Amino acid sequence: MNNTNADLASKPAKKLECFMATTDTLIKEAQALRYRVFAKEMGAKLKTAAEGLDYDDVDSYCEHLVVYDNVNQKIVGYTRLLNQYQAQRLGRFYSQDEFNMDRILAMPGRFLEVGRTCVDPEYRGGAVLTTLWSALVQYALEGGYNYLLGCASITPGPSGFAVDAVYRMLDDKNLAPAALQVTPTIPVPQELRCLRDESGIPPLLKAYLRFGALICGEPYWDKDFNCMDLFVLLPLDQLKDRYSKHYMRDYQTSTELQHAAIL
Repeated sequence: MNNTNADLASKPAKKLECFMATTDTLIKEAQALRYRVFAKEMGAKLKTAAEGLDYDDVDSYCEHLVVYDNVNQKIVGYTRLLNQYQAQRLGRFYSQDEFNMDRILAMPGRFLEVGRTCVDPEYRGGAVLTTLWSALVQYALEGGYNYLLGCASITPGPSGFAVDAVYRMLDDKNLAPAALQVTPTIPVPQELRCLRDESGIPPLLKAYLRFGALICGEPYWDKDFNCMDLFVLLPLDQLKDRYSKHYMRDYQTSTELQHAAIL
Protein backbone atom coordinates (compact mmCIF):
# COMPACT_ATOMS: atom_id res chain seq x y z
CA MET A 1 0.00 0.00 0.00
CA ASN A 2 3.04 2.28 0.03
CA ASN A 3 3.13 5.01 -2.61
CA THR A 4 4.83 8.25 -3.50
CA ASN A 5 3.79 11.09 -5.77
CA ALA A 6 5.91 9.56 -8.53
CA ASP A 7 4.11 6.26 -8.07
CA LEU A 8 0.76 8.02 -8.40
CA ALA A 9 1.74 9.56 -11.72
CA SER A 10 2.81 6.21 -13.19
CA LYS A 11 -0.21 4.15 -12.14
CA PRO A 12 -3.21 3.61 -14.42
CA ALA A 13 -6.17 5.76 -13.47
CA LYS A 14 -8.45 4.43 -10.76
CA LYS A 15 -10.61 7.03 -9.12
CA LEU A 16 -9.99 6.10 -5.47
CA GLU A 17 -6.85 4.48 -4.16
CA CYS A 18 -5.84 3.73 -0.59
CA PHE A 19 -2.22 3.58 0.61
CA MET A 20 0.18 4.64 3.35
CA ALA A 21 1.40 8.21 2.97
CA THR A 22 5.17 8.15 3.45
CA THR A 23 6.31 11.56 2.17
CA ASP A 24 6.21 14.80 4.14
CA THR A 25 4.12 16.38 1.38
CA LEU A 26 1.37 13.77 1.57
CA ILE A 27 1.40 13.63 5.37
CA LYS A 28 1.01 17.40 5.58
CA GLU A 29 -1.83 17.26 3.05
CA ALA A 30 -3.52 14.67 5.28
CA GLN A 31 -2.98 16.88 8.33
CA ALA A 32 -4.53 19.78 6.40
CA LEU A 33 -7.62 17.63 5.71
CA ARG A 34 -7.79 16.81 9.41
CA TYR A 35 -7.61 20.51 10.23
CA ARG A 36 -10.43 21.38 7.83
CA VAL A 37 -12.68 18.68 9.25
CA PHE A 38 -11.91 18.94 12.96
CA ALA A 39 -11.11 22.64 13.40
CA LYS A 40 -13.07 24.36 10.64
CA GLU A 41 -16.08 22.05 10.41
CA MET A 42 -16.38 20.73 13.97
CA GLY A 43 -14.89 23.72 15.76
CA ALA A 44 -12.31 21.68 17.66
CA LYS A 45 -9.68 23.50 19.69
CA LEU A 46 -6.55 21.86 18.37
CA LYS A 47 -3.24 21.84 20.22
CA THR A 48 -1.12 22.46 17.14
CA ALA A 49 1.74 24.83 16.46
CA ALA A 50 1.00 25.29 12.75
CA GLU A 51 -2.00 27.12 11.37
CA GLY A 52 -3.95 25.00 8.92
CA LEU A 53 -2.55 21.64 10.08
CA ASP A 54 -3.74 19.20 12.72
CA TYR A 55 -0.86 17.28 14.24
CA ASP A 56 0.28 16.26 17.70
CA ASP A 57 3.02 14.28 19.43
CA VAL A 58 1.41 11.00 18.34
CA ASP A 59 1.73 11.64 14.60
CA SER A 60 5.44 10.92 14.23
CA TYR A 61 4.96 7.44 15.72
CA CYS A 62 2.04 6.53 13.44
CA GLU A 63 1.43 5.27 9.94
CA HIS A 64 -0.90 7.44 7.89
CA LEU A 65 -3.49 5.64 5.74
CA VAL A 66 -5.04 7.88 3.09
CA VAL A 67 -7.64 7.61 0.35
CA TYR A 68 -6.43 9.47 -2.73
CA ASP A 69 -8.61 10.77 -5.55
CA ASN A 70 -6.48 10.17 -8.67
CA VAL A 71 -8.80 12.25 -10.84
CA ASN A 72 -8.70 15.43 -8.74
CA GLN A 73 -5.28 14.56 -7.29
CA LYS A 74 -5.97 15.08 -3.61
CA ILE A 75 -6.41 13.20 -0.35
CA VAL A 76 -10.09 12.72 0.45
CA GLY A 77 -10.00 10.25 3.36
CA TYR A 78 -7.65 9.52 6.22
CA THR A 79 -6.94 7.52 9.36
CA ARG A 80 -3.80 7.07 11.42
CA LEU A 81 -2.59 3.75 12.79
CA LEU A 82 -0.57 3.15 15.95
CA ASN A 83 0.46 -0.38 16.84
CA GLN A 84 1.50 -1.53 20.31
CA TYR A 85 5.22 -1.35 19.55
CA GLN A 86 4.91 2.23 18.32
CA ALA A 87 2.77 2.96 21.39
CA GLN A 88 5.49 1.56 23.64
CA ARG A 89 8.01 3.97 22.12
CA LEU A 90 5.54 6.84 22.50
CA GLY A 91 4.70 5.76 26.04
CA ARG A 92 0.97 5.21 25.52
CA PHE A 93 -1.87 4.68 23.11
CA TYR A 94 -3.72 7.90 22.31
CA SER A 95 -6.87 6.35 23.80
CA GLN A 96 -5.12 6.11 27.16
CA ASP A 97 -5.41 9.90 27.41
CA GLU A 98 -9.17 9.36 27.64
CA PHE A 99 -9.69 5.95 29.23
CA ASN A 100 -8.24 3.59 31.79
CA MET A 101 -7.55 0.62 29.48
CA ASP A 102 -5.74 -1.71 31.89
CA ARG A 103 -8.22 -4.56 31.41
CA ILE A 104 -8.00 -4.32 27.64
CA LEU A 105 -4.21 -4.17 27.44
CA ALA A 106 -3.86 -7.10 29.85
CA MET A 107 -5.30 -9.41 27.18
CA PRO A 108 -2.85 -11.44 25.09
CA GLY A 109 -2.53 -10.46 21.46
CA ARG A 110 -1.48 -7.61 19.22
CA PHE A 111 -3.28 -4.25 19.18
CA LEU A 112 -3.68 -1.68 16.42
CA GLU A 113 -5.15 1.70 17.33
CA VAL A 114 -7.18 3.66 14.78
CA GLY A 115 -7.59 7.41 15.16
CA ARG A 116 -8.26 10.82 13.61
CA THR A 117 -10.44 9.24 10.90
CA CYS A 118 -12.01 11.80 8.58
CA VAL A 119 -13.47 12.21 5.08
CA ASP A 120 -13.51 15.31 2.88
CA PRO A 121 -17.03 16.83 3.13
CA GLU A 122 -17.42 16.75 -0.66
CA TYR A 123 -16.81 12.98 -0.72
CA ARG A 124 -19.12 11.70 1.98
CA GLY A 125 -21.71 9.12 1.08
CA GLY A 126 -19.99 5.75 1.10
CA ALA A 127 -17.25 5.17 -1.48
CA VAL A 128 -14.37 6.83 0.40
CA LEU A 129 -15.27 5.24 3.73
CA THR A 130 -15.71 1.86 2.05
CA THR A 131 -12.28 2.16 0.44
CA LEU A 132 -10.64 3.29 3.67
CA TRP A 133 -12.29 0.64 5.84
CA SER A 134 -11.48 -2.20 3.44
CA ALA A 135 -7.80 -1.22 3.24
CA LEU A 136 -7.63 -0.83 7.02
CA VAL A 137 -9.05 -4.29 7.67
CA GLN A 138 -6.82 -5.85 5.01
CA TYR A 139 -3.77 -4.20 6.60
CA ALA A 140 -4.75 -5.40 10.08
CA LEU A 141 -5.41 -8.98 9.00
CA GLU A 142 -2.24 -9.23 6.93
CA GLY A 143 -0.26 -7.75 9.83
CA GLY A 144 -1.47 -10.43 12.23
CA TYR A 145 -3.18 -8.05 14.64
CA ASN A 146 -5.73 -9.47 17.07
CA TYR A 147 -7.63 -6.30 17.95
CA LEU A 148 -8.48 -2.92 16.50
CA LEU A 149 -9.10 -0.30 19.15
CA GLY A 150 -9.86 3.40 19.23
CA CYS A 151 -12.34 6.14 20.02
CA ALA A 152 -15.51 6.69 18.00
CA SER A 153 -16.79 10.25 18.32
CA ILE A 154 -20.42 11.35 18.43
CA THR A 155 -21.21 15.07 18.30
CA PRO A 156 -23.99 16.56 20.42
CA GLY A 157 -27.41 17.45 19.10
CA PRO A 158 -29.16 20.75 19.90
CA SER A 159 -30.19 19.41 23.32
CA GLY A 160 -26.87 17.87 24.28
CA PHE A 161 -25.25 14.43 24.33
CA ALA A 162 -27.75 11.60 24.00
CA VAL A 163 -25.70 9.08 25.95
CA ASP A 164 -28.61 6.93 27.07
CA ALA A 165 -30.34 7.08 23.69
CA VAL A 166 -27.17 5.95 21.91
CA TYR A 167 -26.79 2.99 24.23
CA ARG A 168 -30.43 2.04 23.69
CA MET A 169 -29.72 1.83 19.95
CA LEU A 170 -26.86 -0.61 20.42
CA ASP A 171 -27.43 -4.32 20.03
CA ASP A 172 -26.60 -6.38 23.11
CA LYS A 173 -23.92 -8.21 21.15
CA ASN A 174 -22.07 -4.89 20.73
CA LEU A 175 -21.85 -4.20 24.47
CA ALA A 176 -18.64 -5.42 26.07
CA PRO A 177 -18.81 -7.71 29.12
CA ALA A 178 -17.77 -6.34 32.50
CA ALA A 179 -14.28 -7.85 32.14
CA LEU A 180 -13.61 -5.58 29.15
CA GLN A 181 -15.02 -2.32 30.49
CA VAL A 182 -12.91 0.84 30.40
CA THR A 183 -13.32 3.93 32.58
CA PRO A 184 -13.37 7.43 31.06
CA THR A 185 -11.04 9.95 32.67
CA ILE A 186 -13.70 12.64 32.07
CA PRO A 187 -17.30 11.29 31.85
CA VAL A 188 -19.95 13.27 30.00
CA PRO A 189 -21.24 15.74 32.62
CA GLN A 190 -24.80 15.11 33.71
CA GLU A 191 -25.91 18.61 32.72
CA LEU A 192 -24.77 18.00 29.13
CA ARG A 193 -26.78 14.79 28.73
CA CYS A 194 -30.15 14.60 27.06
CA LEU A 195 -32.69 11.83 26.52
CA ARG A 196 -33.51 12.30 22.83
CA ASP A 197 -31.13 11.16 20.10
CA GLU A 198 -30.51 14.04 17.68
CA SER A 199 -27.22 12.98 16.09
CA GLY A 200 -27.56 9.29 15.27
CA ILE A 201 -24.72 6.79 14.89
CA PRO A 202 -21.88 8.06 12.65
CA PRO A 203 -21.09 5.96 9.52
CA LEU A 204 -17.67 4.80 10.75
CA LEU A 205 -19.11 3.58 14.05
CA LYS A 206 -21.91 1.82 12.13
CA ALA A 207 -19.25 -0.05 10.15
CA TYR A 208 -17.49 -1.10 13.36
CA LEU A 209 -20.74 -2.29 14.91
CA ARG A 210 -21.77 -4.19 11.80
CA PHE A 211 -18.63 -6.27 12.07
CA GLY A 212 -18.96 -7.05 15.74
CA ALA A 213 -17.15 -4.20 17.53
CA LEU A 214 -17.66 -3.89 21.27
CA ILE A 215 -18.49 -0.64 23.03
CA CYS A 216 -16.57 -0.85 26.28
CA GLY A 217 -18.36 1.29 28.82
CA GLU A 218 -19.33 4.91 29.36
CA PRO A 219 -18.08 7.61 26.96
CA TYR A 220 -15.40 10.22 27.50
CA TRP A 221 -16.22 13.92 27.15
CA ASP A 222 -13.74 15.56 24.81
CA LYS A 223 -14.20 19.23 25.59
CA ASP A 224 -11.70 20.40 22.96
CA PHE A 225 -13.48 18.50 20.17
CA ASN A 226 -16.96 19.04 21.64
CA CYS A 227 -17.89 15.38 21.27
CA MET A 228 -18.27 12.26 23.32
CA ASP A 229 -15.91 9.40 22.55
CA LEU A 230 -16.96 5.77 22.83
CA PHE A 231 -14.12 3.30 23.34
CA VAL A 232 -14.38 0.66 20.62
CA LEU A 233 -12.71 -2.77 20.59
CA LEU A 234 -12.94 -4.96 17.50
CA PRO A 235 -11.66 -8.56 17.82
CA LEU A 236 -10.28 -9.44 14.40
CA ASP A 237 -10.59 -13.22 14.62
CA GLN A 238 -14.36 -13.00 14.12
CA LEU A 239 -13.94 -10.60 11.22
CA LYS A 240 -11.91 -12.70 8.78
CA ASP A 241 -14.69 -14.74 7.18
CA ARG A 242 -17.24 -11.91 7.25
CA TYR A 243 -14.75 -9.51 5.70
CA SER A 244 -13.69 -11.81 2.87
CA LYS A 245 -17.22 -12.93 2.02
CA HIS A 246 -19.11 -9.67 2.38
CA TYR A 247 -17.10 -6.49 2.61
CA MET A 248 -14.35 -7.39 0.15
CA ARG A 249 -17.03 -8.24 -2.43
CA ASP A 250 -18.63 -4.82 -1.94
CA TYR A 251 -15.21 -3.13 -2.08
CA GLN A 252 -14.26 -4.88 -5.33
CA THR A 253 -17.58 -3.95 -6.91
CA SER A 254 -17.16 -0.35 -5.77
CA THR A 255 -13.63 -0.01 -7.14
CA GLU A 256 -14.57 -1.67 -10.45
CA LEU A 257 -17.40 0.84 -10.89
CA GLN A 258 -15.10 3.72 -9.98
CA HIS A 259 -12.54 2.54 -12.56
CA ALA A 260 -15.16 2.09 -15.26
CA ALA A 261 -16.58 5.53 -14.63
CA ILE A 262 -13.38 7.28 -15.72
CA LEU A 263 -12.34 5.12 -18.69
